[in-house]
Amino acid sequence: MDEQVLVATRRALHGVAESVIAGPQYRAHGTIRLTVSDGGFAGVASPLRVQGTELVGPAGRWPLRGTLGELGAAAGVDTGPPEGLYSDTSGVALDEPLAVDPAAAELILGWFGRGDAGLRAFLPEATPVLWPEHFDLGIDLDEVNYGISPGDAGHAFPYAYVGPWTPREGEFWNAPFGAVRPASDLPDAAAVAAFFAEGRSQA
Repeated sequence: MDEQVLVATRRALHGVAESVIAGPQYRAHGTIRLTVSDGGFAGVASPLRVQGTELVGPAGRWPLRGTLGELGAAAGVDTGPPEGLYSDTSGVALDEPLAVDPAAAELILGWFGRGDAGLRAFLPEATPVLWPEHFDLGIDLDEVNYGISPGDAGHAFPYAYVGPWTPREGEFWNAPFGAVRPASDLPDAAAVAAFFAEGRSQA
């Protein structure tokens, strides 16, 4: 997978999550929480969801192209990020053209699905949340964050992470904020859950 294509697609999906689903949902229902859905993600209270390379809602399906403003207008929502809640945004302007590559979207959304299943296997009583500010999926337990990222400025490709609220020392902790494991090393939900279990034992 070409890194630039992956980054552009991740940025576009993040923008859709933040400004087309989470922002309108927050203004209507008071929550920014998103959830992993079949082949993509959705708001917990919004009728909109991303499935593959389309935005899906009660009024139809729209390809993830054009701009966020155009996509939101087609879906009939008040487009824009949640206001006043966080400063670390996707950075995608409402008039910025979206670049969504189908293969990159499949990789990212497939990773979210695998990660969601792994988190639920690791801690069945938890409900993983896809947060629009960082576009990562996670839970916390005993002051440790366990999560799934589609990549970021520090790690271009998808990864899983364990992030204790206070620093830990040891071979397992291979990142400034805790521990990371590339998605390519975690081929299924069981492997994801095993990584989190290892993190729990080390924390």
